Amino acid sequence: MTLGRPSWIDRARDAIAAADRGYFETFAPPPEGGRRSSVMILFGPSPAGGEDVVLTERAHTLRTQPGDISFPGGKREPSDPSNAAAALRETQEEVGIDPATIEVVAELPDIYLSPRQFVVTPVLGWWRDPSPLDTVDPTEVHRAVRAPLAELLDPAARFTVSHPSGYRGPGFEFDGLFVWGFTAGLLSAVLDFGGLTVPWDRSVERPLPDRYRPGGSQDALTRTATEGRA
Repeated sequence: MTLGRPSWIDRARDAIAAADRGYFETFAPPPEGGRRSSVMILFGPSPAGGEDVVLTERAHTLRTQPGDISFPGGKREPSDPSNAAAALRETQEEVGIDPATIEVVAELPDIYLSPRQFVVTPVLGWWRDPSPLDTVDPTEVHRAVRAPLAELLDPAARFTVSHPSGYRGPGFEFDGLFVWGFTAGLLSAVLDFGGLTVPWDRSVERPLPDRYRPGGSQDALTRTATEGRA
């Protein structure tokens, strides 16, 4: 069943394009350099009503970011004609979603993860014809979930994550998944710009669990923030 995307997604796209400050400006890349990659911020109609977002728990055997919660995505290959195409390909490879069922709404402003010199393009997508998720490559993805926005937006599921580096940023918890760093920052920004955010108590602080403290792109964002870019 093909479903039209909700108006808040277009509102988020337009507000992000018009903004000159905030999350995307904070982590804007330098004029040149960096390795290109893309992630797919994919929303779809939730079976419970409203919308959900696709999240992955990375394989626990990976050298970097083991077990981190991420959006589908990865490095742009020479064969990818665009950053959006890279995100679509990676989403199919990681969780089995047919690119033909996804509407690419926008390529959002690039984000720079300086310690690993990644320039990441977040791609905003609407999953107009959902199907069951599948962990296609278990060497990359431990599991994939569709997290209902109603649960993620519940103030009881939101908190501020603290990191030994001094970083503090938004966090979410869903079905035992601790969402922080790059993924939580992107998700929080899109929901803010879309006008969906429910007021939550930012003074509620939770330390970053030990299992997430080795390096990786999530940790790279915390280090970027403490190098004077935030």
